[in-house]
Amino acid sequence: MSRDLLLRGGRIVDPSQGMDTVGDVLLRDGRVEACGSGIGTPDDADVIDVSGLVVTPGMIDVHIHLREPGREDVETIATGAHSAAAGGFTGVCAMPNTKPVTDNQAVVGFVKRQGEAAGFARVYPYGAISVGQKGETLAEIAEMAGAGAVAFSDDGRPVESAQLMRTALEYARAFNVPIAEHCEDMTLARGGSMNEGIMSAKLGLKGIPPEAEEIYVIRDILLAKRTGGHIHLCHLSTKGSVELVRWGKERGINVTSEVCSHHISLTEDAVEGYNTNAKMNPPLRTAADVEALQQGLADGTIDLLVTDHAPHHYDEKEREFADAPNGIVGLETALGINCTFLLHRGIMTMSQMVDAMSCKPAKVFHLPGGTLARGSLGDVTVFDPNRTWTVNPKAFKSKGRNTPYGGHQLTGQARLTVVGGRVVYRAD
Repeated sequence: MSRDLLLRGGRIVDPSQGMDTVGDVLLRDGRVEACGSGIGTPDDADVIDVSGLVVTPGMIDVHIHLREPGREDVETIATGAHSAAAGGFTGVCAMPNTKPVTDNQAVVGFVKRQGEAAGFARVYPYGAISVGQKGETLAEIAEMAGAGAVAFSDDGRPVESAQLMRTALEYARAFNVPIAEHCEDMTLARGGSMNEGIMSAKLGLKGIPPEAEEIYVIRDILLAKRTGGHIHLCHLSTKGSVELVRWGKERGINVTSEVCSHHISLTEDAVEGYNTNAKMNPPLRTAADVEALQQGLADGTIDLLVTDHAPHHYDEKEREFADAPNGIVGLETALGINCTFLLHRGIMTMSQMVDAMSCKPAKVFHLPGGTLARGSLGDVTVFDPNRTWTVNPKAFKSKGRNTPYGGHQLTGQARLTVVGGRVVYRAD
């Protein structure tokens, strides 16, 4: 039996209970025993003073790439889960574009077991929508759901067949799991490597227009309306996408969505100089798009903040811009970015930001956690929203170093991460 853990004197922010108060959190046998004031100190409890820090339900990132199985040279489930814990995340959802693809219960089980063995953040596997992510045949959704898959996606590729997407939405509805879509019309996007606009013309690079995303956004919202299934739209990047999601929600359609920390903090200007660490899919867009995404978070149109953590080997990012792979690492910078660009600029309140990073991810994906209510999982994030630090990629717990934020100064950083009542990360 593990010893009790008492987190003393922090600012407890738990939107699931409408709580924002100074107090203590007591964890016992891996769960929340008490939360608030007047708790006292149990005999033999480990006590950690968190005064001056913010204490929240464990933060969850529902969109990351862990590369294992198949690319353990780039990231393993263990290094990715360690990176997540260092960033303040107690849970992560691993995308299925592995080698082999996570399209059957055996691979789902493998990912889940590796996550448990790592002992850092909890790892929840995605399953692929289609066999091999080829977009042709529906994968074994029932079997994967039974093995522990919490959602289904062909992320990295869109489901080009509207009929297959319709079938997936209908089938997944029976298991109460979301279908998460990578919205990209390949007939418009193929060969593109950044946002289509003045900057792409200046750099002589083929661009990807916003309509490549928006066409699939509205298609999938309409399919969710038809089927009653839950469509979750991944990594939105355009003003038009926000408007379309708002349209769907106003009509009661079962649509949720997410935005990455980099899409609310960077524009296409970061690509200047052919910076491959600013190459991602969907690409960085314009200042107007960034503003619309921020506003979408503020008014609740966009539900979740994610990272789309995508590690690559250094050599891969050293190629010519058009040939370099898409993606950046983000688990260890997300909290700092969100505090810097959303919280401290008054775009989101502390409660709103915590909701989008903790409570809503648990609710939308039907995951345990997302609350500090008595009896809930003892998963807790403790962070300092006012700590200023400089991003040093060499210090990441992730194997990946591909970030456009190297050398940037951020304000806000995780200080303590607790999973199941056990400290899995503590800042120096």
